[in-house]
Amino acid sequence: MHPILSTRGRFVLYLAAWVPLTGLLAFVSKRPQAAWLPAAGAILPACVVFAFACLSPWYICRVQPLRLSDVTRLAVTWTAASACGGTLLAGGALLTARLFAVPAPDLGQLTLLGAVLYLLSAGLHYTALAAEASRAAEQRAAEARALARDAELEAMRMQLNPHFLFNSLHSIAALATQDGPRAREMCIRLSDFLRSSLALSGRENIPLREELALVRGYLSVEQVRFGARLHVVELIDPVCQDCPIPALLLQPLVENAVKHGIASLLEGGEVRLSVSPGEEQVLLTIENAFDPDAPAPARLGVGLTHVRRRLEVTYGSRARLDAVAQHGAYRIELRFPCEQMKADHG
Repeated sequence: MHPILSTRGRFVLYLAAWVPLTGLLAFVSKRPQAAWLPAAGAILPACVVFAFACLSPWYICRVQPLRLSDVTRLAVTWTAASACGGTLLAGGALLTARLFAVPAPDLGQLTLLGAVLYLLSAGLHYTALAAEASRAAEQRAAEARALARDAELEAMRMQLNPHFLFNSLHSIAALATQDGPRAREMCIRLSDFLRSSLALSGRENIPLREELALVRGYLSVEQVRFGARLHVVELIDPVCQDCPIPALLLQPLVENAVKHGIASLLEGGEVRLSVSPGEEQVLLTIENAFDPDAPAPARLGVGLTHVRRRLEVTYGSRARLDAVAQHGAYRIELRFPCEQMKADHG
């Protein structure tokens, strides 16, 4: 529904705005020999109909947004639409004049004025749509910031999760008596990982290389704990490294791959991380082995839902996340746009 018609107050204000416009049209198009009141009487019914006709650009503007590539089509559309609008106004005034036997206004001038008013209405509708899009973008940005803060807090809780720290510290304690250098290495890796995660405070988007560095920090800690059971393979196209991505977006996905995939297998398995460029977008996949007979963890679905929601808020319909499990492997495909990559290719 047209926003002016959605509330009574807006509709009344809109009709009130047409009162001075009707008087102006009657004054400008009145023939010299015609009296003022008959001229206004001929214009008034036509202006009432024309006022509703001037709401139609809202729907045309939504179907045909302003784009430089569509200049010709837009010019043809609005030329035809404004001509129809002007003809409607002049035709209505002529019909009223004949029905009430009053002098008809200057139809040529009235047609031109009607076309100009229709185009002015189109411009105002485009402005209103741009303002609406701006408000929607601000709302999405605010929601993205809120989700980013939630993700940051969630990541910090994960980092300080007693279970996670217990396993890490238990491994360090066990290594301390058997392999001092490895225990020290794990302490350093754990410290670096926590420091890198906390350093993201206040940043909503970071380059993909920084997000991947954080993922590597997490995997390096798990690598010491799982040893040969965890094998990590990376296939990263360098052209995608500078693409911005919501901070800590990949963290829950990689954590799920280790916690619910590799940890469930006695012999361990492989976590494969690949990043490749597509058509003006990035394709990122995370694949891990898992035990198909193990019960599906509830937290896995929550993590994917959270990541999907962050993608939707940040990129809208331009990003997507797909997850599939088959043949003992769990695969996540994440696609999101990258303006930097598009500019580099251009």
